[in-house]
Amino acid sequence: MPIARPGKKGPTIFLRQGEEQVNRGMRLRTDLRNHLGGILSSPRFKLFLGTTAGVLFLDQASKAVVSSTLKMHEIKPLVKGLINLTRLHNTGVAFGLLSGEVSTLRTLLFLSASLLAMGIVIWMLLRLPPDRKVEQLALSLIFGGALGNLLDRVRLGEVVDFIDIYYRNYHWPAFNVADSAISVGVTLLIWRLAFTEQ
Repeated sequence: MPIARPGKKGPTIFLRQGEEQVNRGMRLRTDLRNHLGGILSSPRFKLFLGTTAGVLFLDQASKAVVSSTLKMHEIKPLVKGLINLTRLHNTGVAFGLLSGEVSTLRTLLFLSASLLAMGIVIWMLLRLPPDRKVEQLALSLIFGGALGNLLDRVRLGEVVDFIDIYYRNYHWPAFNVADSAISVGVTLLIWRLAFTEQ
């Protein structure tokens, strides 16, 4: 740091240094605002926001309807011999995996895992080239589904499942709209990775 010399030039040097620091800070804020503005106004972000909002709305609305109209474990046939509507509370992950008794440790573990997965999705989304629309849609579906189930865990400590697909006595684990969005997103990603030339 320059040392002020006695006389009239000392205060001027310090004032100039202060002005340079203020200008540097203003430029940094302007660059950050422009960068964020570019991301928020990009087609990629609009696709992400629209898909996430759509999945979240369908997921939470369907769970609210089921919770208000069906009792726990109640079954209503939707397509006879194939699909039932039911109401189950899942303490595990998608499709009832790792379910068990509700506990604070289990809930915190799943919350942490969900937040980590959502962070990874955002990181991957930001690194994708703008023309990779299918991958952007897939990641947005995964994010929306993860967010839908995360809200259930925050509010209830468990997830509401209600779609029961079966054939005769064979039942697929019950799931919800969020699980479906995650499954479709993961399938799209695998398809793109397996069959698209890099």
